[in-house]
Amino acid sequence: MCGKSDTNRKTAIIVGALFIIGTVGLALSAVLVGSILDDPDYLIEFSTNENRIIIGALLVLISGFALAMVPVMMFPIFKKYNEALALGAVVFRGALEAVIYIAVAISWLLLLTVSQEYVKAGVPDASHFQTLGTLLLKASDQIASILDIVFSLGALMIYYLFYQSKLIPRWLSVWGLIGAILYLATGLFAMFSVDFGILLAPLALQEMVLAVWLIVKGFNPSAIASESVKQI
Repeated sequence: MCGKSDTNRKTAIIVGALFIIGTVGLALSAVLVGSILDDPDYLIEFSTNENRIIIGALLVLISGFALAMVPVMMFPIFKKYNEALALGAVVFRGALEAVIYIAVAISWLLLLTVSQEYVKAGVPDASHFQTLGTLLLKASDQIASILDIVFSLGALMIYYLFYQSKLIPRWLSVWGLIGAILYLATGLFAMFSVDFGILLAPLALQEMVLAVWLIVKGFNPSAIASESVKQI
């Protein structure tokens, strides 16, 4: 029993750390690359900020892997409450999300390559690089919108499982559910070029609070004990 308790405590700490790595990494990547993507002269900005783009892409990959590991780490615990939903979280918040983060990083690196060729080509021969850059930029925007939708669907599954299991306080689970709904709305609006990025903030803040809670407090021991009794 003590060994299982130690395992659950370690899982809580690891999951909390993964949330921090993922959230902070994505925030830093947005700071590094976001303003460049929004710049009218983005091709020139990309070419003159190579290191920022590469570091931003690397942060996206690290963050994506960290966040994808959250449902994987939680699966052995969540499956005791709802195995189908726990598996769904692994698929959406794990596998699919990881693939999309890789696509985001690749799109930025491709834009970097195109921007460098654009600068080398000069004005007379630059038009096709501008066209290619426009296509890649639009693709990057659409990938980001799809990421918001996939991420939020996975988050809805995770926070419903937290709510159902009572592993964390109900208020924290409800905050996550509301934040995930707002996150989903942001992704849907973005697909129609409507920016409500401020709606991402509640879930980002919630996941940082959750991370600290998991590291400091861990899972609710009475919820773990109750589920263990049911399985005897």
